[in-house]
Amino acid sequence: MRSFEVKNRASTEDIKCLRLITALKTPYLPDGRFDLEAYDDLVNKQIENGVEGIIIGGTTGEGQLMSWDEHIMLIGHTVNCFGSKIKVVGNTGSNSTREAIHASEQGFAVGMHAALHINPYYGKTSLDGMISHFESVLSMGPTIIYNVPSRTGQDIPPHVIQTLAQSASLAGVKECVGNDRIKQYTADGIVVWSGNDDQCHDARWGYGATGVISVTSNLVPGLMRDIMFAGKNPTLNSKLLPLIDWLFQEPNPIGLNTALAQLGVVRPVFRLPYVPLPVEKRIEFVNLVKQIGREHFVGDKDLKVLDDDDFILVSRY
Repeated sequence: MRSFEVKNRASTEDIKCLRLITALKTPYLPDGRFDLEAYDDLVNKQIENGVEGIIIGGTTGEGQLMSWDEHIMLIGHTVNCFGSKIKVVGNTGSNSTREAIHASEQGFAVGMHAALHINPYYGKTSLDGMISHFESVLSMGPTIIYNVPSRTGQDIPPHVIQTLAQSASLAGVKECVGNDRIKQYTADGIVVWSGNDDQCHDARWGYGATGVISVTSNLVPGLMRDIMFAGKNPTLNSKLLPLIDWLFQEPNPIGLNTALAQLGVVRPVFRLPYVPLPVEKRIEFVNLVKQIGREHFVGDKDLKVLDDDDFILVSRY
């Protein structure tokens, strides 16, 4: 056995069957360090509501604002505390192949069940280079490839995924291009998770997606489970769409961070460059919660419209 194989190591097939995976928020203390107590509460809420997997240090979890030491520590902490109850997928992707390899080695060494990998961004490569990049990390363990051209500036075209699908370690694709692309993959037998909460209901029940990797499930995990598990439910989907639209009016995770702070489940601390939504949008969120029902949202504290002065913006951490 290789040195990073541990007793709770998951197989690729274990990952392929997950229907609801939450891209988890990372909460902070006022000095910008991780708030592990609040973090553990967030994870427990996911488990209690039937979420099957969590992404650690993804875009939503602000992995881009973490040092690699912080990143691997948080993956290890999550595995140690919750690895027997929920699948832990570490975002160990990078636009540097060397960094992606090193981070993945460390992530699997501390017990993560799967890795999430993005295609090289900013310093973009050729399609042949993209294939070589992914092949360099696929051998380490179960892997989800993440295609989000709006952030990377480069689409991962289907022929790249079809080439990589020959690897037994490819669990599937988190696809943000849309449901037609999802249908193309599922017709070829490739597992796909929708990366778009506003399209995930139709992706699951109309286009063959296995499930969703969701931001909204940070807030309403039980309702998102219903959408993924309970069959077609256009009424529930329509009920959630205004909340989803609100969450993504500014780049993720700005809306989510603002919402969780107002629900009282995380401190209102932002690592810059993220800043909270303006007060009129914070009022809109309170109204959305009332329309959907406070009982469906995480936490049990009173919902508040926070003032500008309530937020702490941290530039050094």
